[in-house]
Order: sequence, then structure tokens, then C-alpha cells
Amino acid sequence: MLAEAASYGLDAWQRSILFLDVMRRRAVQYDEHASEAVPHVLDFDAELVCDGRELARPVNYLLVRIVPPQGVEIDSRKRPFVVVDPRAGHGPGIGGFKADSEIGVATKAGHPCYFVGFLPDPVPGQTIEDIAQAEARFLEIVIDRHPGAEGKPCVIGNCQAGWAMMMVNALRPELFGPIIVAGSPLSYWAGVKGQYPMRYSGGLLGGSWLTALTGDLGQGVFDGAWLVQNFENQNPANTLWTKQYNLYSKIDTEAERYLGFEKWWGGHVLLNAEEMQWIVDELFVGNKLAAGEVRTSDGVAIDLRNIRAPIVVFCSKGDNITPPQQALDWILDLYDSVDEIRAHGQTIVYTIHDTIGHLGIFVSAGVAKKEHDEFASNIDFVDVLPPGLYEAILEPKDATVENAELVTGEWVMRCEPRTLDDIRALGGNDLEDERRFAAAARLSEINLALYRALVQPWVKATMTPPVAEAMRRMHPLRLQYELYGPRNPFMAWVETAAGRVREERSPVAGDNPFLKLQQQASEQIVEGLDAWRKTAERLSEETFRALYGAPALQAALGIDTGSQPPPRKAAKSLLHNALVERRIAELRAAITQGGLREALLRSMVYVGMARGRVDERSFEAIRRIREKAPRAAEVTLAEFKALLREQFFMVLIDEDAALAALPGLLPEGRDERRDALDLLTNVLTASGPLTDAAAERMKRITELFAIGTSKGRSSKIERVESETSGASTSESAAQGSQPNVSH
Repeated sequence: MLAEAASYGLDAWQRSILFLDVMRRRAVQYDEHASEAVPHVLDFDAELVCDGRELARPVNYLLVRIVPPQGVEIDSRKRPFVVVDPRAGHGPGIGGFKADSEIGVATKAGHPCYFVGFLPDPVPGQTIEDIAQAEARFLEIVIDRHPGAEGKPCVIGNCQAGWAMMMVNALRPELFGPIIVAGSPLSYWAGVKGQYPMRYSGGLLGGSWLTALTGDLGQGVFDGAWLVQNFENQNPANTLWTKQYNLYSKIDTEAERYLGFEKWWGGHVLLNAEEMQWIVDELFVGNKLAAGEVRTSDGVAIDLRNIRAPIVVFCSKGDNITPPQQALDWILDLYDSVDEIRAHGQTIVYTIHDTIGHLGIFVSAGVAKKEHDEFASNIDFVDVLPPGLYEAILEPKDATVENAELVTGEWVMRCEPRTLDDIRALGGNDLEDERRFAAAARLSEINLALYRALVQPWVKATMTPPVAEAMRRMHPLRLQYELYGPRNPFMAWVETAAGRVREERSPVAGDNPFLKLQQQASEQIVEGLDAWRKTAERLSEETFRALYGAPALQAALGIDTGSQPPPRKAAKSLLHNALVERRIAELRAAITQGGLREALLRSMVYVGMARGRVDERSFEAIRRIREKAPRAAEVTLAEFKALLREQFFMVLIDEDAALAALPGLLPEGRDERRDALDLLTNVLTASGPLTDAAAERMKRITELFAIGTSKGRSSKIERVESETSGASTSESAAQGSQPNVSH
């Protein structure tokens, strides 16, 4: 036992020295990173395309082109990807932090890739609206640089960048292809009782007056380190212990990974006080975006229903910053049903990870290789989905997968139709909760007005630039770098001592009882800190609910406690309803128009409606047909998407009339019809044989094509008809299935 104690003691001493050396290196790295002209953590070479400081309304944002890594070939026909990093306290680069990242999977899939980052200091006077205009200009430039691409740019917005790009999309929908919002809060009040109480913070602090005070203390500049500290406060066990202990306990292998992440985590940036005040008032506390209450300086309402390209929402149940409710409940604020989503021509696809945390959505290699890789590889498939609400399901490709050669990655992606009840089933606010948050927002407005009238003039009069800069340097997150940095004389010996330790390193055996005792002590510390966090979270939630749920306070703040509908619903438009009715009439009139192309798409839609899912293999089959058939390739992706949507709506509006018109759209020749039916069968069976209602519908389509028996008939058609004859589901059941399209 004495020998084991001595061995553990030596190992613990050596690990302590090496741990201090990593802290010293982290401080040096922090200074070097901060001194760079354009600090970032991109793992890719990049070329500057547009400097936002040179625009008519200058901002500190930059558009760069990602130089493809060696051995990666870019296809000029593929739509470009634009990755936009969050400006939420950290510096840029997390979207391309390593090879297995959003940028990495996009370039690997052959797409030209661009990155929108920012400088650490804002341009004086820049606003959120200025940034939105700059980002729109960046997209115009990307589109101009790729005139031959099939489709507008796919935009990935991480966290804060997600809601920012959704706003740009609502104002300039013609610039966007599919938009992927990853871990982005769009409905800030939403959540589940007893989980992730960060949404209560604004109300417990009395609203946004504290944001205004912080900006005034910074002489018109808001220090992003405060935002980073807010993130750290959500998990004190990790912040105060686990992160450091993990490094200490694995000091021989963990140092480089730790330093790589800390380079980004410690790259604090600044915002104009006006920018941060707008974010807190309009979004965090006001929650106005989902309700369509955010307006530009010239009075234009930002309505997310204006977005025309598909919206892909990626969130996680393990995300304590943006839980699924905050990522998805904006859909409930905007729409009353899936039919209303379709009436706006909107396609929304979401996927929910079970465990990954907020940062893991952007930095986890596992997530990049699965979710981001699948969306990058199948972005055109997502773009042609008919309007509606879908959940993306990813299943591993194994030996049981049919037509595996049509699967582009290691996972099979399919989209299944969902309703608003599926979103509600995740949990969320009731009317009483909405009133509580409305009361907190109203109190925030009052407190902010009082602060501006009574306190702000005194703060601005007493603050000076040197004092503001000194306060920034003394922020606790920055001070830790100073304490471990080379300017601290007590750290002068560490580098030399660490060098000697590496030469004489003697790790303890893994079965050492004192090492096991150390691990047990660490687990107890984590449990204690977690218990403290849970107690604080419970108290904060109970305080918020009791305070802002008090009828007297709600009445004093002018919150109506009657039985009216939830106040957060976005306003409806009678003009839009009239336009939808006119469009329906136009589609009815066009049901008998078209030819073989329209007939094939209509048939695919009709059979697909019974299948209840959308599979990437069918789209891949169509894509390969387009590559091999010159006439099919004449139809661009945008034209194919428009045709498919038209046929989808025709079947949805009047199924009987749409089917009755099919024979009139088909060519006269038997061989042409046979070839067309063979092609249709290949596409419809790409994701597996047709069964039940889908098989019944395919039988009806075959009858409408009226080929009859022929020597040259394809074996695949005969097999499908054989399966159809044994289908057990009746046609009436197929007619009653929920409208959706599989291909």
C-alpha cells in the first residue's frame, strides 16, 4: 500500500505541473489569438470575397470562400453552401472548427463553400438591421459567382446566426435555397416546466435594464464575455470542475484537444450596446420574432411565413441553451394546421437528437458525420419536398437496406409527415405560462424606461473610455488568463518544470486504489454541484412562476386575464387567403394540361401519398435518370421542383379529377407508355417494394396507363402488379390516408 501511495503521489504531482503548464499555454494562446487581425478557429484555408466594412452601411462581418482541401473536388453545378457563425460572445470559426464539421461535410459532398464570420470589434453605430442587409449582399455575391449552379445557396445558421438568417430569409426569400438552423432559438419563451430554466433569467433580473446598464458601463460597447459567462452558469459542475478535472486526469492525451476548444471558447468579441439591447428587447425578453412583431426601420414586418425555401431545424433534447421547444414552437405561433403550412408553400423539416448538448451540435464529429453529412449530401432532395411538416429520420445503412447503391452516405435519410400535434407532444407553454412571460416583458419595458429616465444620464456622465476598458480586462473570464499568463511572475517556473516532468513522467497504474479514490471524489463533487444547480433551477422557476403569475401584478401591468386566445399568434392575412383561393382555381383549371412529364409526377405523388414517408433513394433514382437521359436533364432542379409542387397540389385539391385526367396526358404509343411506366416503377420501388395502400394505388395507375399484356413488358412492372394483386389494404383506406408525397 505504501508503494501504491508513493506511485500515486508522484503521478499526482507530475499531473499538477503539467496541468499548470497547459493553463499557461492557454493564456499565451489567448494573447496570441487576440492580437491577430482576423482571429478565427477555421481549420480550412479561406480567401476574402467581401469585407462588410466597405459596404454602404458598414459592419464588421466578412464573407470568405473556403479553399477546398487537397483531394476534394468541387462540382460547379452543385449549389453553394454558406455557413454563418454565431456572434454570441465567441469568435468565428466553430462551423469549420475541424475537418469533420459543417464546412467539412459540405466540401466533401462537392459543394462550393463560403463562410460568414466577423471581427472582434463592431463598427461604431452598426445595427442588427445593418448586419441583415450585409448578409443579404453576401448572398447576392455568392449567387453571382455561381451562375451555373442548380439552386440558390444552402445557408447554415448556427445558434444566434440561425435566427439572424431566418430574418434575412423572410425579407429576401429570393436569395435562399434551403436554410438549416442548428440549435437556434426562435421561440424564446417556450420550454417545459422543470427543465432548462434559462428562459426565466430575463424576468428574474427585472428585464433588459441590466443589458442597458452593461452597455453604458462599456461606453456603448457590450462585452461578449458576459454572454459566455451566461452559458457557463448553466452547468456549474462542468464549468467549475469537470472540464478542468478531465484535463488533469488525462493530462498526457487531452491537452491539445482542450487547447483547441479553448481557443474558440476564449475568443471573446464585442457588440455595440444598441445591437445587444435590440436582441434582448425584441427576442430574448420580448419574443416578438415568432409572432411577426419585429419590424425594420422603415416599418416592414418580418414574417417568417414569407420564407419559400425549405427550413431544416436541427435541435436536441440534451441542449440546455436551445431545447426543442425553443427551436420548434415558432411553428405553433405561426400556423394553426399543416394545411396552413402548405397554403403558404412552406416546407419545414426537423430532426431531434436525443442527447447531444448545445455545443455538440456544431463541434461534435459524430454529429457532423451523421446529421450534417446527410443534409449536405441530400440537400437537393430536401429542396424538392412538397410543402408540409416533416421529421427527418436517419437509419444506418446495413446489409438489409434495399438498393443500397442509391444511398449516398452511411445513413439512410427519410422524411416522415408530421402534424402540429407532434410538436405539441414535445411539451410547451399553456396560456397561463404565456401570460407570465407577457407580464415579464411588460415589466421589462417599464424598468428600462425608468432606467433611461433616472439612471442612464448619470452612468453615461461618469463613465470614461479608460474605465470601460479596465472593466473589460477585469472580467472574471479574462482575468483567469491573466492569472495563468506570462505576466504573472509566480508562473515563471512552470514551463521549465513541465519540461523536466515530461522527461521523467511516471504515470500511475490504472488499478491504483488511490486513483480510484480520486475518481470517486470527483464524482461526488460533480453530484454536489449538480444538486446545487437543480436546487437553484427549481427555486428560479418557482420564483418566476409565483411572481409573474400573481393576478395582482398581471392586472397592474395590463395583462388581460380573460379567456381570449393566446396572444402570441401571428396575425392572419385576408389577402393571403384570397390569393390562395385564386391559386386553387388556377390549379383546378390546369389539371387537364400537360404531357407525359406531368403525368409521371402526378402518378408519383398519388402513389407516394399512401406511403407516408419520403426516402432519399427515390430522389437519387430520379437524379440518375436525369444524368443519363438528355431530355430529362433539360428540366432544371428549380423547374422540377415547381412541377412537382403543382402536381402535388392538384392531387391534394381534387384527387379524382387529377386521376381522371391522367390518360389524356399520356402519349398514344404503347411502347412510350410502357417505358414511362417502367421508369415510374423504378423510382417508386427504389426505397423498397410497394405494399398495402401504395400497391393498390400503383395498380390503379397501371390501369390508367392502359398498356395491357405485351411481350416486351418489363419484369419489374409484372412483379409490382403481382404484389399489388395480393395487397390487403382497400382503395378506400388509401383514399383516407394523410396527404403527403414520398418521391
